[in-house]
Amino acid sequence: MLSSLTIKDFAIIDKIQIDFQPKMTVLTGETGAGKSIVIDALGLLAGGRGSSDFIRKDRKKALLQALFVLPEGAKAYQILDEIGITYDDSGLVLQRELYRNGHNICRVNGELVNLTNMRRIGETLIDIHGQNEHQELMRPEQHLVLLDSFAQQKIGKLKAQYQQSFHEYRRQKAALDKKEKNEKEWAQRLDMLQFQVDEIETAQLKVGEEDQLSEEKEQLDNYQTIHDALENSYQLLAGEDIDVLGQIGSIMEKMQHVAGLSQELGQISQHVDDAYYSLADSVHDISNQLATMEWDENRLDVIEHRLEEIHQLKRKYGNSIPEILDYYQKINVELKDMQQTDADSDELQQALDESYQACQRLGEKLSAERQKAAVQLEKAVHKELKALYMEKAVFSVKFLNNLEKALASDGIDQVEFYIQTNPGESMGPLARIASGGELSRIMLALKTIFAQRQGVTSIIFDEVDTGVSGRVAQAIAEKISLIAQSSQVLCITHLPQVAAVSDHHYLVAKKVQKGRTETNVKPLAAPARIEELARMLAGTEITDLAREHAAELLKMGHSKK
Repeated sequence: MLSSLTIKDFAIIDKIQIDFQPKMTVLTGETGAGKSIVIDALGLLAGGRGSSDFIRKDRKKALLQALFVLPEGAKAYQILDEIGITYDDSGLVLQRELYRNGHNICRVNGELVNLTNMRRIGETLIDIHGQNEHQELMRPEQHLVLLDSFAQQKIGKLKAQYQQSFHEYRRQKAALDKKEKNEKEWAQRLDMLQFQVDEIETAQLKVGEEDQLSEEKEQLDNYQTIHDALENSYQLLAGEDIDVLGQIGSIMEKMQHVAGLSQELGQISQHVDDAYYSLADSVHDISNQLATMEWDENRLDVIEHRLEEIHQLKRKYGNSIPEILDYYQKINVELKDMQQTDADSDELQQALDESYQACQRLGEKLSAERQKAAVQLEKAVHKELKALYMEKAVFSVKFLNNLEKALASDGIDQVEFYIQTNPGESMGPLARIASGGELSRIMLALKTIFAQRQGVTSIIFDEVDTGVSGRVAQAIAEKISLIAQSSQVLCITHLPQVAAVSDHHYLVAKKVQKGRTETNVKPLAAPARIEELARMLAGTEITDLAREHAAELLKMGHSKK
């Protein structure tokens, strides 16, 4: 669940920290107070698109941070393991910084991540359902996704098997199509790949080889210069004519005789000793270098030839040996696929037909399981709609499969939700038949059904109850409260019925301080909560009757827990 949220220099928020609790929390306040800004902040922490417009005026950046406490086995842990983020039982911290120049910095548990991975993690933690969220229901292509989400436990393994089979079928079909498209191009491509693979294999490239050869070539190119430098240095240090090392040795002996007379003389003697032994080591190393140096003109030719070979391969296949080897891996896979399919077209077609039939059988099996799940979904939706005062509505999951049952990545099914909102009316596609208020209730019904299945840490409702009142408002309140029994729920609302059934209540208010508008969020205890409910009931002028009504509403809300 979401444990705490810190927002700094974001929109009209200077700095706030909100500590959240389990179950249902509502945020209420006047229109424009900044309630949705809190949801915007959570949306960005879940990987939403950022903008410098979110940054508070005259500030360089905005800072958002959220702490989540996760149950054992939470979906987020699997993603954290995949991307190498460390974690423990203390919680998961998401942090995002927005800068004026459009730059974003995303961190998870203090470690930098890209926006894609932050979104992957955020999707397992936060599910934001806003006023326009029912647009998902308006898109028929999403209805199969919703059905599969409902039936995940029963069809998940079967769907994965189908998709693997479909991938293999598509691979074989692409190979055959490519071959049949142009036999000449196929043969030319096959010959070219074989030549390139053979050329790179014959070269037997090794990572780091070019740098090593270049260094050896430079030494051979400068052999005389290096030899002269070593020889002259040796003669100066230990030769018969000068013997600098011997002279320093004499100095060392003389200084050793007087080293004990004072601390300063002792230090000088030590420095001379150090210099002598250091030079002695250098003389030994120079002598070894001279003894092992050997001019090999043939070796230089070998190195130059090898470097030229590497240069030619780089010119053809990549800018470096690792790039050449990566290219080799890629074309080697393609070559093997082409060699495998470089057979009689009749045999290839037969293999493709068998692959298609295997995929089709899995698709039909998957479709059968989906149709069973669709019946269960219809029953579940009808039950939820009845509680939302749409008991006369008829919800149906229609399978619009064509006669050929064409294979697709998700199976052979085309699914669309249909509805009849009132008796006597025709049943038609949900996107055309249902009104805005009906769509909101249908989406809420689906959220109620999916809440336990999806395993999302926190579900957020942003004014989904707009435009309803009376008994429908009460039904929506009870439905959201029911969802909160299995997931933490944060809800922005203008309905006192919804606010009254919540377990926790926060007031969002804004004020002008030192010429700047600021938003604050504070928790409400019982007396203040009744006052806020009375405001929601009565508007600007709060009467004693409104307070009594608010107290009664709060009492009723608690009695339904």
